[in-house]
Amino acid sequence: MASLRVGKSAILMARRCLIRPNIRTMAAGGGIPEHSEHVTGLEKKEMEMIKAGNPDPFELQVKRVPAGTQDKPVAVKSVFEKRIVGCICEEEQTFINWMWLHAGEAQRCDCGHWFQLQKTESI
Repeated sequence: MASLRVGKSAILMARRCLIRPNIRTMAAGGGIPEHSEHVTGLEKKEMEMIKAGNPDPFELQVKRVPAGTQDKPVAVKSVFEKRIVGCICEEEQTFINWMWLHAGEAQRCDCGHWFQLQKTESI
């Protein structure tokens, strides 16, 4: 039969592991910080706007607007020089007509609706 021998160094090592002081972690200091505590940049602005009461700061929700004309196009806000816009041309249409809307003059969809990009400085 083989016997198991444990040397003094193994016993000392086991004692050190038991005596070792506790290591401080984030959980020991109050837990893991929430997402809102360490968010930065554009995402931070978005979260602040949502807390202030604007549920759609980037205006990404589907909007039902009257058909735009060449004289009075549908205004689409954007921080950038262009934005993609989707138009559901008919009531029971099963697909969306997507088009790039560029800053400047009003642009017409295939169905006849007019859209114009309005550049804003910030969200």
